Amino acid sequence: MGNYMLAYTGGSMAETPEGQEAVMKAWGDWFATLGSSVVDGGAPFAASTAVLADGSSGATSTGLSGYSVVQADTLELAAKLAGGCPILEAGGRVEVFETIAM
Repeated sequence: MGNYMLAYTGGSMAETPEGQEAVMKAWGDWFATLGSSVVDGGAPFAASTAVLADGSSGATSTGLSGYSVVQADTLELAAKLAGGCPILEAGGRVEVFETIAM
């Protein structure tokens, strides 16, 4: 059993309070279906910067909008868990990465 980071990219924020409440409910419902496989529910990202080798910093290019960590037996099973993520309904995408214990 390993840990997998679900990296969220894209998506859009609902514009009305009612829409935002519906989106939060969808996320809560999805996490409930994941049950004990959720290691870290994660968080959305806000401002970001990229640090370069020369010490300068500037805009990031990945478009990451948040993350979660789940536990699964294989990368394929972790990807299957990601398939129900609400960000997919908002035009976003989920990239799944196996983490390596160090």
